[in-house]
Amino acid sequence: MRRIGIIGGTSPESTLYYYRKYIEISRERFGPYSFPELVVYSMNFQEFRENPEGWEGRKRMLINAAMALERAGAEVIGISANTPHLVFPDVQKVVGVKMVSIIDAVAQEAERRGLRRLLLLGTKTTMTMRFYRDALEGRGFEVVVPGEGEVDEIDRIIFEELMFENLESKPWLLDLIDRYSREEGIEAVILGCTELPLAVKTGDVDVDVLDTAEIHMRALINAAAE
Repeated sequence: MRRIGIIGGTSPESTLYYYRKYIEISRERFGPYSFPELVVYSMNFQEFRENPEGWEGRKRMLINAAMALERAGAEVIGISANTPHLVFPDVQKVVGVKMVSIIDAVAQEAERRGLRRLLLLGTKTTMTMRFYRDALEGRGFEVVVPGEGEVDEIDRIIFEELMFENLESKPWLLDLIDRYSREEGIEAVILGCTELPLAVKTGDVDVDVLDTAEIHMRALINAAAE
């Protein structure tokens, strides 16, 4: 089985959630005591978020992390966050081992479930820039994003609450998803920030929940077992 490498720290709470899912999925697939080897490179989130060179600087940080994981023997690598997938293609180009995209994994899972009209939640970057929507729409999905004021509030909830495991705004998030289900006819919500599954769970709302962290971790384990 191949060794998995995770680029984490964006944020530490979501990286912890990835590790929990790694344990659950491994036990489900391989038994109670069998786990693929895993190496985590946890970046300094403040340096990443406040990088003075913007996405060029963040991209270099991700490349350095991926290369460090490769040197540590990782044979399958994933970035444990949605927003950094803005530069995923550039990181993938310079790494000599397989990288698994969270967006590709989500698209494959939505296709498997027969879902087409999807509500995308995430950071402001993920919701307002085209990289996520273009990738999904290119595969035939209809992608709905919240309104401008809602985008700002979701972004605030992620950075000021969920990153500190504060679930105060969970009711607001559930109400928003239910409203888009009624008014926009969405079939599923993409939790397009790996902190969002801390607040929104399958069964909390009347539409399918695409937990990007769990879906991505499952895809990484599948790739390791190929």
